[in-house]
Amino acid sequence: MFSTAWTTSERAYGVVVERSVKIPMSDGIELDADIFRPDAAGPFPAILGYHPYNQASQTAPIKPAALSINIFRHANQEEGTAYIEAGDPAFYVRRGYAYLIANIRGTGNSGGIYPFLARREIEDGCELIEWMARQPWCNGQVGMFGVSYFAWIQFFIASLNPPHLKCIFAPWGATDLYRDSVYHGGILGHGFWRMWAYGSLYKARVASETRQRLGEEAFGQAIAACLRDEDITRVPELAAILRNPEQGMNPLLVDLLLNPCDGPYWEERRVNYPTINVPAYLGACWGIYGLHLPGAFRSWENLSVPKKLVIGPPAYLDRPLYQLQYESLRWFDFWLKGIETGILQEPPIRLFIPGEGTWKEANEWPLPETKWTPFHLHEGGVLFEREHWPNEGTTSFEDSPWGRGSLEFSTPLFVEQTEVIGPIVLKLFASSTAPEALWFISLRAVDAAGQERILTRGWLRGSHRRLDPQRSKPWAPFFPHTQPEPLTPGEVTEFTIPLVPTCTLCKPGSRLVLKISCTDDPPKHPLEALASGHLHRASASRITVHHNAEHPSHLLLPITRGNVMGTFISGGKPYL
Repeated sequence: MFSTAWTTSERAYGVVVERSVKIPMSDGIELDADIFRPDAAGPFPAILGYHPYNQASQTAPIKPAALSINIFRHANQEEGTAYIEAGDPAFYVRRGYAYLIANIRGTGNSGGIYPFLARREIEDGCELIEWMARQPWCNGQVGMFGVSYFAWIQFFIASLNPPHLKCIFAPWGATDLYRDSVYHGGILGHGFWRMWAYGSLYKARVASETRQRLGEEAFGQAIAACLRDEDITRVPELAAILRNPEQGMNPLLVDLLLNPCDGPYWEERRVNYPTINVPAYLGACWGIYGLHLPGAFRSWENLSVPKKLVIGPPAYLDRPLYQLQYESLRWFDFWLKGIETGILQEPPIRLFIPGEGTWKEANEWPLPETKWTPFHLHEGGVLFEREHWPNEGTTSFEDSPWGRGSLEFSTPLFVEQTEVIGPIVLKLFASSTAPEALWFISLRAVDAAGQERILTRGWLRGSHRRLDPQRSKPWAPFFPHTQPEPLTPGEVTEFTIPLVPTCTLCKPGSRLVLKISCTDDPPKHPLEALASGHLHRASASRITVHHNAEHPSHLLLPITRGNVMGTFISGGKPYL
């Protein structure tokens, strides 16, 4: 790739491959790695990919195809491709880089017990980087590459600042596993993680960290308490995990179940941004709101290093991964080779606009032109800028194993092209007949022809509603998730429910639809599956949403263009 002003490294080398190289760690455990090098003396800068998956699959000679997740696997289907995340080592090697892909300890053919993002795994990554820097084929300049797990681990390693790590290329990376995936809004999302533990981890050996921390007696008591939770035991797979805590991957899953609130277990698995000093390339896509998208914006906000952010079409990436290779080459050429590739002269943020098929460039997030506009929930299922009429009231639905109800509120048809980009917040006044409510919020776009697509979702366990005022912003509420507070049945309670940031262009004749429920919508494709698979309430309750002058439930929409006059309840065309 080149322009009139810059060029990237040329394709100039053949590829030498060394398989199953054993690399010793400081405690004697050996990690298994494949090394790809140029067929020349060197030395060269090097790139590390670090993961817990099938090593051979990462570089298998297969054509790119749409991502598949084996949560949908049937008896006559092959396994999913989601974990093939390392990119193509040969692409970089031919352009003058060494590339090492290593299995994390306790996975694949590496020794030891799998730490699942605990300190030892991070220290191993630092030792790998320093080992690479000492090899005769490496010039001491090391970067990291990859998405999803390959990206998560980059942030953790960068937080320890190994001396020879010079940059990371880490888009599609969750950075707070409690909030980004395992406990959306405090609600256990078990479906993806059961699939991941048994369908993606490769030859993993695991042990329960919670068991080691609590001791046998307290661990047994914690298991027993969890088995008394009917919401959990109504899921047969979860009950089986708790009754067989040492079997297979169950020790890891038991740790997730026994840590339902934020605390030390999750703190160890949360990125420590202030200690990161290396340049970082960030990103995600609008469709992966159930896993990686929140981490991309969190990283942008919290990193004080040279950084770039790209949010792409809501399609994730093909597997094997290849789409970002030239962009990453520009990044690595600049930071590892000192080649001026122009990458830092471009705007640091690029956002794809679904519905328009174009890109928007920016220097800040949220976008400075954003106008958070309240759309109020009205009787008749209307979502409208106008505040409530006198004597408006409430709308109710049933949530039970015999009937999972929901409510929908729709905007009038848009008259103007209206761009919505950014974080969304639902201010909801509601009551329940039970001491708990699980809020599942979704926002859909419906075009003029009636075609629908999901834009984003939000979640909140009612007993986790307490905000941290010091860390919250009007567009980004923050929940500690440390001290559950049961609801008082029948009492109207205020809930502030964030939806993951989204982006869409609402064309004339289209509308937005807000859905409020207490359960998942059935997923229609793999990306929706990442945002589903949550617990449901086992007991029946009646939920009432209040929308009136005293309890003004409303949705804060981030309008970045259009909607100058606002929506028209008439649709804006009664005389056309």
